[in-house]
Amino acid sequence: MWEPRGAAVRAAAALLLGAGACYCLWRLAAGGRRGRRAAAARGPPADSSPPMSTPTMDVDALQKLIHLLQATDDPLIQEQALITLSNSAAFSVNQDIIRNLDGLSVIGGMLSNFVPKVKEKALNALNNLSMNIKNQEEIQVFITQVCKTVESAPLNSDVQLAGLRLLTNMSVTSDYHQKMINSIPCFLRLLSEGTERTQIQVLKVLVNLSANPAMTRHLLRAQVPSLVLLFDNCINRDILVRALVFAANLKKNMNDEEGTIIEEYSEDSIFFTLCRDSSPFTQRLASLLHHPDTEVKEQVVRILTQ
Repeated sequence: MWEPRGAAVRAAAALLLGAGACYCLWRLAAGGRRGRRAAAARGPPADSSPPMSTPTMDVDALQKLIHLLQATDDPLIQEQALITLSNSAAFSVNQDIIRNLDGLSVIGGMLSNFVPKVKEKALNALNNLSMNIKNQEEIQVFITQVCKTVESAPLNSDVQLAGLRLLTNMSVTSDYHQKMINSIPCFLRLLSEGTERTQIQVLKVLVNLSANPAMTRHLLRAQVPSLVLLFDNCINRDILVRALVFAANLKKNMNDEEGTIIEEYSEDSIFFTLCRDSSPFTQRLASLLHHPDTEVKEQVVRILTQ
């Protein structure tokens, strides 16, 4: 019976993805059965360590997935292929295989897709793949596009959070910080307007950036009058600790730097909030010295003693 091309591709994709999933499940189940039979034959094990398993996809299967992603315009197939690639990228051996098959550029091409779910799954896949240093060297070409995606995505959306997670991984080292400078105002806006989940994720990026002395002036020039409100006993502990680390990093870098020109900072800048004699900020820090969390108090002392 004749089928439209789209339906045929969808059917082929379903077979491929379904077969891949079933194969992985079969490998896990078979491995478990073999392990139990072998254990029964050997008798009690020498230790209680759990059996190790590494469910990976072979090169041929990964290549077919990447080719499928290139060949189809169907967002449902694109989404499922990206999910499968993302899951496989959780294993380091697959991270290298996907890079060698030019999969990074194919997945990165999905960032231009207009379907939010496809874009989100592409970001998730790149996030898993970015755990590999060699992969980061190729993924870094997409940083500017990811920053624009974070800025244009609906506030607190899954796409925005996926983009921030990828930027967190890509900012762990200082190698690509320069590519994020223009997005600092966006990050600080999300810090002011986002939900707690968004605030935590954007603070992970800001903490990474603040650890780099070369980024200090760019961060201190930024304007975010509401920043001082984060330093409060009622704030979510995960947000508070990261906000304090962010402030402590900037103060340390500022003190280490020579020849600070105060005139280059506006009164609404982070510099005036954190580094000048700011009564509201100082009062809040004094209050936080009584916070029940040890790490909170340690970061407050770190700020006050610099």
